[in-house]
Order: sequence, then C-alpha cells, then structure tokens
Amino acid sequence: MLPHRPPRPTSPPGRTARRTFLGALSLTAVCSLLVTPATAAPAGPGAPDAHCAGRARLHVPGAARQQADCLDELTTAGTVASGHTDPADYAGLTPEDLPTPGHVPGIQIDGYFPDTSTTNTDHGWQHDSQFVIRLPDHWNGGLVVTGTPGNREQYANDRAIADWVLARGYAYAATDKGNTGTAFFRDGHRPGDAIAEWNTRLTQLTRATRTVVTQRYHRPPARTLATGLSNGGYLVRWQLEHHPELYDGGVDWEGTLWRSDGPNPLTFLPTALRHYPAYAAGGPGAAEAAAALHRAGFPAGSEFLWPYHHQVYWDLTQRVYREELDPGYDGNTEAGTPFCASGTPACDADYAYPARPAAVHRAVGRIALTGRIGKPLITLQGTLDVLLPISEDSDVYARMVHRAGRGALLRYYRIEDGTHTDSLADVFPDRLRPMVPCHRSAFRALERWIAGQGRPPADHTVARPAGADPATLRTSCPLR
Repeated sequence: MLPHRPPRPTSPPGRTARRTFLGALSLTAVCSLLVTPATAAPAGPGAPDAHCAGRARLHVPGAARQQADCLDELTTAGTVASGHTDPADYAGLTPEDLPTPGHVPGIQIDGYFPDTSTTNTDHGWQHDSQFVIRLPDHWNGGLVVTGTPGNREQYANDRAIADWVLARGYAYAATDKGNTGTAFFRDGHRPGDAIAEWNTRLTQLTRATRTVVTQRYHRPPARTLATGLSNGGYLVRWQLEHHPELYDGGVDWEGTLWRSDGPNPLTFLPTALRHYPAYAAGGPGAAEAAAALHRAGFPAGSEFLWPYHHQVYWDLTQRVYREELDPGYDGNTEAGTPFCASGTPACDADYAYPARPAAVHRAVGRIALTGRIGKPLITLQGTLDVLLPISEDSDVYARMVHRAGRGALLRYYRIEDGTHTDSLADVFPDRLRPMVPCHRSAFRALERWIAGQGRPPADHTVARPAGADPATLRTSCPLR
C-alpha cells in the first residue's frame, strides 16, 4: 500500500498531520516514438559479458521512448552520483545503514511505454508507464522484475531489491505501474482502472524485458522471478495467478490484499480513523477505542506505531484508495476531507464498505485476488504491520491459496516484530526488526526451490532472535 514518499520520523512520532497532494494532472498523450542515443562510453567488443556489449542493438518492444547508457556502476553506489536513480523514490523504505553493494558495471535503459497519463516527472518526461531495465555485464542467467510500492516511481526498489539482485548477477526491471503520486485515482475512466493498469504494466514490462535480455545475452533468461513489497507484493500475487507462464516463481513482501467481499484496506482503515482519536485522547473511552482497533486487526503490542500511522498513512491511504474504487461516496469532493471527525457528512472515518452499492464491490472485484497461483510463491509479512494488519492480509491470502488447492506452491513466513516500513526499525530498534534481510532469505529459498535443491521450510512464524543487536538484524534473518 505505502502512500507516496512518507516523511521519515526522527523520534517517536507525534500526531500532527503531514499530507502532500499533486496538483492538477494533464491527460495529454506523449507517445511519439523516440530512441535517444546513449552518451556514455562506447560498447565493448566481442563476448556477451564485455562491458556494455551490444548496447546499440537493444530495443525495448513497445516502448515509445528509450535511452540506453553504459554505466560503470548499476547499483546506487554509482547511480546516485550519475543521476540514474532518484533517492526520493526510495526514501524511508530501508534501514539507514543498509549496506550498499557495488562493482556492477553494465547497461541501464530508461524509457516509457505509450500512455495518456502524465504524473511521473522523472527525466522531465512528464509521462507515466516509465520503466528502468538494468543489464549487468556479468550475468547469472536470471531476470528479476518488480513493480513499485505505494504510488512511487520506478526507482523505488533500488535500495531494497535492485542493488542486491544486481550484485548477484541478475538482470533487473521495474515499472512505475502506469500512474504515480497521491492523485493516481485521476487516471482511467472507471473505478478501479488505475489499479488494474498496475497489473497490465508489469505484464508488459516482463514480456519486453525478456526480449531485451535475449538481445543482450543471446539467450533468454533461464529463470524469471517476480518480487515486490506492499503494492508491489500484490502485483506478484496477481501475476502468479494470471500469468504464471511468464515466471518461475515470486517473493511477495507484505502484498496488499484486495477481495470484493473483504477484508481489504477499505474494511479496516475506517475503524482506525474512527477510533484512534479517542484512544489518543486518553480518558474513559481510550480502552474501548484500543479494543476496537485490536478487533479490526491492528495487533496488541503495536500501539507505539499508531501515532505515526495515523499521522502519515491511515487517513491518506483510506481517502485516495476509496476515491479510486468508490468516488461516489463523497459526491463531488475529491478524496474526502482530511482527518474529518466521525459524524461529519461523507467522512471516511464512517465509511462502511459492506454497505456500499454493488458497483463498488464489482470495482474491487476487478482487481481482486483469488489465491489460484500457478508457480511457487513465498510470502512474508511482519507481525507488527499496522498499515496492512497481518491478520487481515497475508494470513487471509495464505488460506485462500490453500482453499484454491495451490498450497503446495506456497510458503508463508510471519516475521516477528517486522512492520510495513523498514525505516521505522531505526526509530524503534528495541521493538522492531527490518524486513529487508528476511526478503533476501526468502529470495534465496525460492532460488533453491525452483532449482530443485530443496524445499523451503514449512510455514511458520520466524522468531526474533533473543538478544540480537540491530546490526545483526539488519543483515540476518534465517527462515528456520
């Protein structure tokens, strides 16, 4: 889920709201075919793994624009300085001291597919459906594809995912999902169109990148893996349900669960908005308010995270996703009234998804998950996730997979003391553990699984090691 570029808390957060909305968005199409010549060093000669070999012949199928650059460093150890990433895209997603690998030379292709929305301002292109493809000189035969969390742009996973997989030799591709920013709901014609496009764009990028990989290395990828966090994890689930032929497996990191009959974010976020103010005020109503949040799925023991999530996530997330799927709830008002008090007309704190018209449920149904995955999937989520409570999300999705008869294709790990945003582990190191190393352990387990080198451990809760210091938790998360 993860709304766009949240502020990073520097101390246990207070209750002042901080919100950012984009201005009016043009729907002018910018679809002229343009291949921009690269300006970096010339491609190396000869062997497929020579530096930037074959750059001139690379073409992204279906792209309206592409720019290929030869880089000495494809990870953020070099792309920050060279301007081939945007640190604002990934702000707050990883621990501050997460190690950055390096020494990965290769080709980076930036570009976009034809689209009519213009929210993504990267490169000054004012064009959505932007992508980045990275092709390391020393390739391990694999491809990793991902969509971004929240409504961020295509570089959002560069620290959490891209750096690590590139250092291990994978080709990598990411999409902005076709619309960005907190006004993403303005894209499309029908409720649900903007989110439905996310799935289409990841499918499109996967197919195109497989072709580019073949152009670069003279053979197709031996394995194609999908991974992503939050909304990106939702995309992994959806792809393995609808296009398993494109992938060998996936790692779903706290993916958003959409179901037409619930649970979904529109069923539990209003409860948080309705009851948190009474909890925060203290007094005789505080205990019942806390109990209401617990019943809605927000786990006991997560109360220290509630102020920050009320300030940054709950209100904005509820309003913008409700606007996307149920714009009629607040009439002509766009995305409701921020932090309205329960009882205010059309207040999102009083939103009752089960009572909404059938058309709203059909809109959610267009993007809903089924559990009918067709390739191996590893799902992981933190037990202290209070944006997408685990009992309302991955616990439910795991049951859906088993009910669909696909349980043999799933491994599900509940990560004790993990939360939705890893930067919070820096603020509360004695209470939280980062999810990044757990994702990496799950990724390695998936590699072994699809290679026939051993099945991952059975589903279980991965306990926080007693006495582990923050440095250890930043780099280690054994799944056994």
